[in-house]
Amino acid sequence: MTQMAGRVALVTGASRGIGRGIALELARRGAKVVVNYIGDPTQANEVVSAVQALGSEAVAIAADVTSEDEVTALFKGALDAFGTLDILVNNAGITRDNVIMMMKAEDFDAVINTNLRSAWLCSRAAVRTMMRKRYGRIVNISSISGMHGQGGQTNYSASKAGLIGLTKALAKEVGPRNITVNAVAPGFVLTDLTKDLPKELTDQMMPLIPLGRWATIEEIAYAVAFFASDDAACITGQVLAVDGGMGM
Repeated sequence: MTQMAGRVALVTGASRGIGRGIALELARRGAKVVVNYIGDPTQANEVVSAVQALGSEAVAIAADVTSEDEVTALFKGALDAFGTLDILVNNAGITRDNVIMMMKAEDFDAVINTNLRSAWLCSRAAVRTMMRKRYGRIVNISSISGMHGQGGQTNYSASKAGLIGLTKALAKEVGPRNITVNAVAPGFVLTDLTKDLPKELTDQMMPLIPLGRWATIEEIAYAVAFFASDDAACITGQVLAVDGGMGM
């Protein structure tokens, strides 16, 4: 598939998990990819190699996307590498779960900064280029926790609900410049981090999912790729839950 040939995508938190899957799916469709990561470059470089194996181009750029200065450097690096930017996927995220009485203020702040502030900083940087070219696709990775709330996740649920508000407000703001802004809200997803959860926990979750299974990384990536494509040119300000029906 080459319907994204010539497009340049930047995916935050793209060195593993859902971010990696999104980067590879966009590359599979022809996009050049900026692989953002923080920390060890080994996994990010592996994603770059995987993108190249698909016949596209990629570059790995380290940046803490909660830092205004590092976000500025990240987007400068992306423009230096590929000359433009068409697609931004705000995927970077963390969890620090606890009941509110036990949750430390620094854990609340860390989750808000990583999951929400980063998306605001990156979106602000991206629209500078997108506004000039009158084209852009921004996709934010929210969560069903942001749509419905989840006990023990007041910080995470607040951050992901905030992303939905950001999505809708920014969609109204930049729509006249042919920039769409949408969100994908995964439910439970099979990743390296979740595949080893205790069986009793997963057994409790399954009756809540009408389809009777968790989503795969690839299924999340397909939803993101749709929003990032020209097939979704008249869709903006929307939230798509990929949760097997759990949120119904």
